[in-house]
Amino acid sequence: MSPPSRSVKPVQGALLLALSALLFSLMGVGIREISSGVNNESVVFFRNLVGVLFFLPLLLFKGAAPLKTGRIKSHLWRTGYGLAAMYCFFYAIAHLPLADAMLFTYSAPVFTPVLAWWLLKEPLTKRMLVTTAIGLVGVLLVAKPSQALLDSQALVGLAASILAAFAFVSIREMSDSEPAFRIVFYFSLFSALISAVPLTWAWQPLDSHQLGLLLVIGLLATVSQIVMSKAYGLAPPGLIGPFAYLAIVFAGVIAWLRWGETPDLSSLLGAALIFASSLLSIARRPTAR
Repeated sequence: MSPPSRSVKPVQGALLLALSALLFSLMGVGIREISSGVNNESVVFFRNLVGVLFFLPLLLFKGAAPLKTGRIKSHLWRTGYGLAAMYCFFYAIAHLPLADAMLFTYSAPVFTPVLAWWLLKEPLTKRMLVTTAIGLVGVLLVAKPSQALLDSQALVGLAASILAAFAFVSIREMSDSEPAFRIVFYFSLFSALISAVPLTWAWQPLDSHQLGLLLVIGLLATVSQIVMSKAYGLAPPGLIGPFAYLAIVFAGVIAWLRWGETPDLSSLLGAALIFASSLLSIARRPTAR
């Protein structure tokens, strides 16, 4: 049975994915600021809880009708992939150099074209493979991974990128009937319920500053998730996926402005390759099928 036809708007999808990457980078700054005093379990839970609260105005003004769905199973799969990727990423941050963890996080687009081809029968072209490979080389130049990549703990980081790729593809799979806000609502709801469990043994008191920063992190995460979901609804992951690499560039610029971390020649070359892969990925519209 052939998959249902979906609209393909690569330029709009790429722009939205670039915006999502910027919001994710800002969220990362918030997590870096708060991680010294708040444990990962609390950060993950409040990130998801704020996502649920974000939708309260919608429920109050329009009721539950906009959130009704007949695809709970798909939402559960998307939540499983996304939440597992989140925990793996935080583990990588705690046990690997930051550059290595960043590399794993933003290498997810390398896997999305193959997964989308395998699961959704999306087209897989040589162009897609080449652009994602160029983007990955750029990420390597920016992140400068150390020999810790050879450590067995790096497998958890690799799992984070593969699970994130599955999550991206599951968003694309649901986009034929589920709007972006509904995908993000159920992800936030199910993730908040599941991530509340570790708090039974990891709860810690929080002051007003920490709560405020967690609120900002949660809002950035929720809005970026909505924008990302909309982006993957407009174009296949294999076509616009390299734009996710822009998060590395944005993070580098923010780190320079916030902490005075100046990029070297390798980082600048990597950034150029990331931009090149992003532009090449939408230089031509896909052929009709």
